[in-house]
Amino acid sequence: MVKSLQLCKNVLIRVDYNVPIQNDIILDLNRIEASLPTIKYFLKHNKKIILMSHLGRPKGFDKKYSLEKLIKPLEKLLGLKVLFIPTITLESVSLITNKSYSIVLLENLRFYPGEKTNETEFARVLSNYGDVYVNDAFGVSHRNHASVSAITQFFENKKYKGILLESELGELNKLKQNKISPYTIIVGGSKIGSKIHMLQSFLDVADNIIIGGGMAFPFIKYLGGDIGSSIFQQQELVIVEEFLKQAKQSKTKIILPIDCLITNNIKEKTGQKHIDIMKIPQNYMGVDIGLKTIDLFCNVIRSSKLIMWNGPMGISEINDFSNGTKQIAETIVEETNQGSYSLLGGGDTISEISKWGLKNKFSSISTGGGAMLEFFKNENLPGTKDLDSIIEV
Repeated sequence: MVKSLQLCKNVLIRVDYNVPIQNDIILDLNRIEASLPTIKYFLKHNKKIILMSHLGRPKGFDKKYSLEKLIKPLEKLLGLKVLFIPTITLESVSLITNKSYSIVLLENLRFYPGEKTNETEFARVLSNYGDVYVNDAFGVSHRNHASVSAITQFFENKKYKGILLESELGELNKLKQNKISPYTIIVGGSKIGSKIHMLQSFLDVADNIIIGGGMAFPFIKYLGGDIGSSIFQQQELVIVEEFLKQAKQSKTKIILPIDCLITNNIKEKTGQKHIDIMKIPQNYMGVDIGLKTIDLFCNVIRSSKLIMWNGPMGISEINDFSNGTKQIAETIVEETNQGSYSLLGGGDTISEISKWGLKNKFSSISTGGGAMLEFFKNENLPGTKDLDSIIEV
C-alpha cells in the first residue's frame, strides 16, 4: 500500500451501484459485487470506507431512487453493518465518526443538481467525507460529474484508481494496442445521442458496426421507413445523417436490422408479430430484432475475430422481447470458444447475460458501456486522469 494511504483513516470511494431495480427489487448485483475487492482491500488495512454512487436518473429527491435499498444486499455481501447517510451536507460529515460502522453509504449523488453540473462546491462537500479519494466506477468515468471530475482537485497526491478500475483500464489498453481483424462493434440500447459520437471514432477502425435495439429506429426513420410508435426523437435525424455521411467515406460497414418483433402494448405483450422493419404500422412499436436480422447479425459475428458489444437488441428485460439479445450473446460465446476475442460492456448488457449464465464466457467484461466506447475515442477520461495505483509497485 502506498504511504499516503497508510496514513489515512477514511477512504472515500466512488462506486457504480446503478443497479437494475424493478418494483423495489434489485434484479442484479453484478455492479455491487464488482466493487468488493477494493472495499475488502481497505478493510484489511483497517480503513473506514465511505461509498458514494448514483442510481437511475432522478429529478431531485425521489424515494424510488434512494440508495437505502442497497444497504441489506451490501451488508449481506460484506458480512458487516452499513451506516446510511440520507443527506450529503457538511453537517452530516460528523456521522461517519460512528465507531460501530466501518462501512458508510451516502445517499444518491444525483439527488443533488451539483453532481451532474460538476459543481465545485458540491465536490468540496463530498471531499470532506474522506482523507483520500478512490475512483472504482469505470462506468461513469467518461462523465464530467462532481464525484468523478471536480472532486479530484481536493485530493492533491491523494487520489487513486480502485482495483476494478485499474483492471478494466488494463484490459482496454491491451485491446487498444492490438489490431485484430475482422473487428465488429455491436451497439444497442436506446441512448443514440450519447453513443453516436463515440461510434464516429470507430469509422475506419472497425470493419463492421452493427446497430440494433432502440438505437436503430432513428436510422430506419431517416432512411424513409415507417417505425410506428417505436422509440425515436426528431432531433436524432440530424445526428444520423451526419454519421451516415461520414460512414460512407470510410471502409466501415454499417449494418442495420431488416426486420423486428413488434407489439401494440408492451405491458400486455399483445399483437406480437415479426415484420419488415421499414413497415411498422401505427400504434405498434419495435421491441426486439427479428429472425432475419438475427441471422444477418450472427453471420457477421461469425466472420469476426474481435467483437465488442454494448447494449441489448430490444427490451430484453421482458422475456418475450429478449430472444435477439440472447441469440447475439450465444453466438458471441460460440465465437469466443473458437478463439475470437470478445469484450462486453454496460450494466444492462451484463444483467442480461448473467441471467442466462453466460457472464464468464466472454474474453473480457467492462462494467461501463458508454465509458468503454468513449475510452477508445479518448483514453484520457475525466474520471481516470492523474490517478495513482493503490498498491505500490
